[in-house]
Order: sequence, then C-alpha cells, then structure tokens
Amino acid sequence: MAARAAAPRPARRAPGDGERGAVTAELALVLPAVVTVLLVCCAVAAAVLGQVRCADAARAAARAAAIGEPAAVVVSVARELAGPDAEVVVDADGGWVEVVVSRPLATGLPGAGALRARAGARAWVEPGAG
Repeated sequence: MAARAAAPRPARRAPGDGERGAVTAELALVLPAVVTVLLVCCAVAAAVLGQVRCADAARAAARAAAIGEPAAVVVSVARELAGPDAEVVVDADGGWVEVVVSRPLATGLPGAGALRARAGARAWVEPGAG
C-alpha cells in the first residue's frame, strides 16, 4: 500500500482578519446621521424653550395689565421673561386685555433664523384697575 500524501491545508486566518476596518467604515457612515439627529433634537428643544418663555411672558404681562399696570410696565414684564429681543403687543378690548409675545428662536441651524415663537394670553380687567 502506498502512502498517500496529505493534501495541503489552507492557511488558517486569524479571527476577524476579513473584517479589519469594518467598524471604522460603519462609524464613518453612521456618525453623520447621529450628529444630524442631535442637531435636530437641540433645535426642537430650543423651539420648545422659546415657546414656553413666550407663553409665560404673555401670561404674566396679561396679569399685570389686568391689575392696572401702565403699558410700559406690562412690556417690561414680558421682555424680562421672554428676553430683550421679544416683541410685545398689548390690546385692550372692552373688559379684556390681550398680550401677544413673540421672539426669534435661537436654533443654531442654518436657514432657521426666520423661525419665531409666539404666544398670547387674555385676562379680564380687574374691577377698579386703571
């Protein structure tokens, strides 16, 4: 019987040799998407914060107007809460006073500079007020 020559074995590769750099490539593909999602989340948070500030400012200013504070004080109250760049409109209609506060949103996104938060509040003028 003749001895058979053993067939050469294929060279063994180290585990993960074929995937070298795969993690880096996947990170390079996913990282821009993650950054975009974070920017959008920050912009939405800034918009919500701006809206809440306007709503609080309008409510406080309407209350100040309802108890008879002068218009300058009402505007000052609104700007103190909403920010110095807020626009404040005070309108008295019969026994009601309405205050509308709007301000630009600081989203930090390009092209989003024209976005504004806006809120209004109405209050019944207190008896005996101004």
